[in-house]
Amino acid sequence: MTNKSLQDFVEEVNGESHLRIEHDFGDGFVRLRTSEAERRQAAQDIQCSEHIVLELLRNSRDAHASHIFLATSKEGSKRTITVIDDGDGIPSAMHAHVFEARVTSKLDTSHMDDWGLHGRGMALFSIAQNAVSARIAESELSLGCSMHIVTDTSSLPEKTDQSGFPRFELVEGGNVNVRGPRNIIRTSCEFAIASRDSCEVYVGSPAEIAATLYEYGKSTLSAIDRAFCKDASSLPLTKRLAVASDPDDFACIASSLGLDISTRTSRRIIDGQVSEAASLLDMIVISDARDSVSNSPKKPSSSRAVRRIKLEKADKEAIADAMKVAFEPLAKQYYLNPDVEAHVSISGGKLIVSIPLVNDDA
Repeated sequence: MTNKSLQDFVEEVNGESHLRIEHDFGDGFVRLRTSEAERRQAAQDIQCSEHIVLELLRNSRDAHASHIFLATSKEGSKRTITVIDDGDGIPSAMHAHVFEARVTSKLDTSHMDDWGLHGRGMALFSIAQNAVSARIAESELSLGCSMHIVTDTSSLPEKTDQSGFPRFELVEGGNVNVRGPRNIIRTSCEFAIASRDSCEVYVGSPAEIAATLYEYGKSTLSAIDRAFCKDASSLPLTKRLAVASDPDDFACIASSLGLDISTRTSRRIIDGQVSEAASLLDMIVISDARDSVSNSPKKPSSSRAVRRIKLEKADKEAIADAMKVAFEPLAKQYYLNPDVEAHVSISGGKLIVSIPLVNDDA
């Protein structure tokens, strides 16, 4: 077979794919040829911290995540961004490659979304080029993924006001105006609204996100699974903190997820002293801008905005005591230990009461 006929055969079987791919890693990951990468690359991809957050959120959504947890903090000029999701995950063999030039899992997924062209597969390389460090903290296929990024805001800027929560106003025609600086929280809110049919987004400090993951794991794992789990790494990333045996173990698991918290903070989280982050959709309240013009009373929004309910410590203790009394007959009937402490929390608009089957102090 001549070289020409061989090339014709390859093109007939594979179309133009071989012209775009330099190396196939397997599991859907490839390294693009330089010409294809240059065609996809946009020099303006990453210009600020908010762009990094948006790209990581979009990647989690594309990986079919239904829950995305964004932890962010800043010390001096160092901005730390960690995104943990329950999506498809990345095989361990690819952890060292996904931030390299021209490596992507998105050979044929380019599409337009609310922020323009997406799916060219160059975002992680662009992030790494603009960050002090970029790594996969933890990920396995089907167990989710945690991306950990550190930037220097003196070289990669961000909005000065990172504390302001955006305001959403209903205007004439049924449209909603968003007001406030285009900071990380506003970027996340806009993404959460656009992706509300596929995923929920939670944003907070590393400690708040750790507390959220702890409560999420407790609410989605059975007490038996939590008590007898021998290997936290076998669980999805988003549930691992719920099986921590003590504050030291909690801090160790959190660190493996890219959440750097102390043992003391871990103890406070386990004791319910650190508030978890609410779903952004539950925090968004749409006010009627027309009410400020007319003096008519404001009407409650019909949107999915839900006011987050907070329980005082005394309220939690009262509920826990009542649940302990209700649990005693059941414990005696099934030979369980009635001398346990119920844990009360609110997550996702639900009151959650967890009763351990084993006394932690035993």
